[in-house]
Amino acid sequence: MRDEKTRSILVVEDEQRLASLLKRGLEQQGFEVNCAFDGEMGWKLFNNAKFDLAIIDVVLPHINGLELSKKIKASTKPLPVIMLTALGTIDDKIDGFDSGADDYMVKPFDFRELEARIKVLLKRNESQQSTGSSSSQLEELVYADLSIDLARKQAYRAGQAIELTPKEYKLLCFLVENAEKVVSRQDISEKVWDTFFDTGTNFIDVYINYLRNKIDKSFEKKLIHTKKGMGFYLMEKEA
Repeated sequence: MRDEKTRSILVVEDEQRLASLLKRGLEQQGFEVNCAFDGEMGWKLFNNAKFDLAIIDVVLPHINGLELSKKIKASTKPLPVIMLTALGTIDDKIDGFDSGADDYMVKPFDFRELEARIKVLLKRNESQQSTGSSSSQLEELVYADLSIDLARKQAYRAGQAIELTPKEYKLLCFLVENAEKVVSRQDISEKVWDTFFDTGTNFIDVYINYLRNKIDKSFEKKLIHTKKGMGFYLMEKEA
């Protein structure tokens, strides 16, 4: 039986040499590590043991990493996910985040950076769990004719269901929680993408545009606005 303070990590990587290196390096840092070499095996391991975090390659046999991440995040015991991949374009990263991944690292990577990201995600997850009982009392976020059912993770505009990806959902919740306040890209990067968001890319602007297309495009009153050079804010305005 593992020590309660020992954190367990699931590594799903079909390149067995890399999986072995990750296992050895993480075990030297005090983590307990289990490896799977394809997505189906990773899913079985996930369901048969308790893990605190998963490191998943995107390109995997049987079940690819994106689908595996979605399945983990939709399960009754979701956990932080770091995606590993050789694919580094913005579209590839967006696909990773849309699968529910909490972080995204492009091969080759510095093991020390991976270790740092693991520790931050574990700390954040433990903090969320410890405050979960109080936050779970809030069932709905509402602004104007926009509402978010927090239990079902479903957004509505004027009663119409709006389908959102995990990151779009988290970004919208952040905007609603800070309605009528200007939030900077740095604010969003820290609260929605944690501290590892690459502010040198246009990820935030891409996701703001995604939300505008889903939340505002079909409605006369626009809710999501830009304050040039400062950030974004939610406010009910006429078109």
